[in-house]
Amino acid sequence: MTKLSPTAQAVLDAYWKSPWDPSLQHEDRYAIAAALRAVVLELKYFGITEKNILAIAAELDGAND
Repeated sequence: MTKLSPTAQAVLDAYWKSPWDPSLQHEDRYAIAAALRAVVLELKYFGITEKNILAIAAELDGAND
């Protein structure tokens, strides 16, 4: 996997570290909520803009290249 920026890595880490209940059957809403909170925390000092959030998404999309 491509090395991610600290911001994108923090969002991914929050997703993977969140509690996941297999009984939810692919409804990993807790992980998604954790990732969204991480986005807010990571971008708090840079300014939460559509451009910044889309940049994280684009980086994570390309992480397996």
